Amino acid sequence: MKLWVRFVAVSGVLACLSAPGVGAQTGVSDGALFLLLPVGAQTVGMGQAMVAERPGTEAVWSNPAGIARQDKREAAIHHSETIAARGDVIAFLVPSKRFGAFAISLNVLDFGNQQITDASGAPVGFVLPRNILLAGTYATALSTRFSLGVTLKALQYRVDCSGQCANIATFSATSTALDLGMQYDVPGDSSIRLGAAVRNVGTKLKVNDREDGDALPTRVEVGLSYRLAFVQRYVSDVEVRLAGDIIAAKNADDPSARLGADFIYQKNVHLRAGYIANDADGANAAVGFGLGAGRLLFDIARTFGGLSEDAGKTPAYVSLRFLF
Repeated sequence: MKLWVRFVAVSGVLACLSAPGVGAQTGVSDGALFLLLPVGAQTVGMGQAMVAERPGTEAVWSNPAGIARQDKREAAIHHSETIAARGDVIAFLVPSKRFGAFAISLNVLDFGNQQITDASGAPVGFVLPRNILLAGTYATALSTRFSLGVTLKALQYRVDCSGQCANIATFSATSTALDLGMQYDVPGDSSIRLGAAVRNVGTKLKVNDREDGDALPTRVEVGLSYRLAFVQRYVSDVEVRLAGDIIAAKNADDPSARLGADFIYQKNVHLRAGYIANDADGANAAVGFGLGAGRLLFDIARTFGGLSEDAGKTPAYVSLRFLF
């Protein structure tokens, strides 16, 4: 029964990812749909409106240009729990004033061990479905206002088996993809930043080197980030940031919106809220909390609505970052 429930949950997530505004609109089936899932508690808490933000290593997955102006090295762990899977990301970011910023990340999405039973119902093995993604990112500031970034990703979806696997089909599917992004600080108003990114441009996801394959879920995203400067004139310890993005498939059909707000107290305490249209999990709202203590930064977030919550499992996202 547990295997069946999880299998239905995973199928539901994939169905949501293929819905209008999220899945491909061209009639061609997208592969590697896990590339659309959010990474990082800052991102989730802000409703995934991050294309013009600079959230450290989380920017690798939303807009690689977002790491261009980071002034500290960062080591980070990003963890997620939903009804469908458990996600873990390890990331390292190294900035250089002379050469730009570099990051490397490993993203593993584990759908859990699916138990295999014999005719009598006795367990005889496990099926192990996983997504594995290795990403390398480079970004640089071309001027005082303009930044560019690129991420190269090698991805693999694989189904392995342990135990008695004679009647179990195992396989792996591989692809490579590229993300390109830019950010621009608007002249005359340092509170406004524009961002744009094209994500998941690459080769088809092919199973065991077959000729045919599924197209990657390419997405185009534009947005802005706005700091409410007038707030600090009245409350010096408080900062408020707003963000909004528009995201669409590569043919620009049925674009959807994302909105986020970040309320910051003394630069170390964050309260976040966001709205998500056409989320991968079907969620439509999010909240988050962040706390900084010296070099250590902790963030947590959750979403509301969608498949995970409907199934009784609260979707949770936790990030731990160390700056040095």
